[in-house]
Amino acid sequence: MSSPSTPARPRVWPLYVGGFLGPFGGAVTNTMLPELAQALHTDLTAASSAVTWYMLPFCVTLLVSGSLAQRWGRGRTIRGGFGLYLVGSLVCVLAQQLPVAAEVPAFMAGRAVQGMGNAFTTPVMVLLLSEFVAGQRLGGALGLFASMQAAGQAFSPLVGGAAADTDYRLAFAFTGLAALLLAVVTPVGRAGGDRSTPTSWRALANPRVAQSSAVAFAAQVTATGITVLAALVATDRFGLSPTARGLVVAFYGVAGLVSGRFAGRLADRWGMRRFGIVALLVLGVAMALVGLTPAVVPLVALLAVIGAAGTAGRILTNTMALRSTPENPGGATSVTMAIQFLGSAAVPALLPLYAVDPLLATATAGGVSALGALVAALPVRPAADRPAR
Repeated sequence: MSSPSTPARPRVWPLYVGGFLGPFGGAVTNTMLPELAQALHTDLTAASSAVTWYMLPFCVTLLVSGSLAQRWGRGRTIRGGFGLYLVGSLVCVLAQQLPVAAEVPAFMAGRAVQGMGNAFTTPVMVLLLSEFVAGQRLGGALGLFASMQAAGQAFSPLVGGAAADTDYRLAFAFTGLAALLLAVVTPVGRAGGDRSTPTSWRALANPRVAQSSAVAFAAQVTATGITVLAALVATDRFGLSPTARGLVVAFYGVAGLVSGRFAGRLADRWGMRRFGIVALLVLGVAMALVGLTPAVVPLVALLAVIGAAGTAGRILTNTMALRSTPENPGGATSVTMAIQFLGSAAVPALLPLYAVDPLLATATAGGVSALGALVAALPVRPAADRPAR
């Protein structure tokens, strides 16, 4: 039992739940597109843009959200971010009650507000974990956070599809209630969580932020590419049904969920950079082998390896970002995340390669991850170690 003079240990579970909510909300519409199109009196093409309307504002806002959090204070920022997420969820729920011509614009506006809200919470949660968890246990904490993000991505299609069977709005009611809860219970810091500090924008222009961003981009290309390329291989080579290939691809997210905490502890033991570089190389090799898989079982095994390695790679990139800019760690984390998620936008470039040869596409995606490992291995001196000009 702690003495009255000992500060109470902050609760960190809301940070992990928040890590789940972001990817979950982004992908929850993927399996409800027919029902969404019908409810909003539109077509599948318009309904499918719900992901873009979430991701684009998310990535753009990430470029500045971490630095603004330092200026505004972590408490105000994270509560405001969850407040925005709640408002966006409510707009998505209520859009169907508007006149037909306004339904789709209102729904997409709600998705954009959700994306911006998520941009103001995710980097701050990573920053808070680094503050609350001792250095020798930080890898395990970041591993659990990454695994919860993988879980959000893995389970959102299941929950979205189940909600669509009854009413698509149930999914957004769930995200809204979760955001409301997190706005109330998320810790904001040991002291001064609402205290603003000077924001060093110029400090972000340093080689270490560029390095963490490049590594995050490379890892995301491979991690997102597997969800597309594995589904294509499962269909074209093995003739799996949509449900069966969805279950196969789900092994990627489940493996990331299960392995995250363990991977973080290994990183603490072996060294964050060394472990992360090995994980990125494993990620690249396993991705390349997907193009050679002769049966479903090896494909599932490779997806599990890729899910675990991808989560380990995310631990590395989050750590590199946090350590890159002591003057503005939140800004460095949010910039790195913005570049990371732009890696998802590069995945369609793999499809023409797949049309030529599946192995060419998977080897290219794996090569991008290997290139990220090479960038991570480059020695870059901290700003404090470089001579002043």
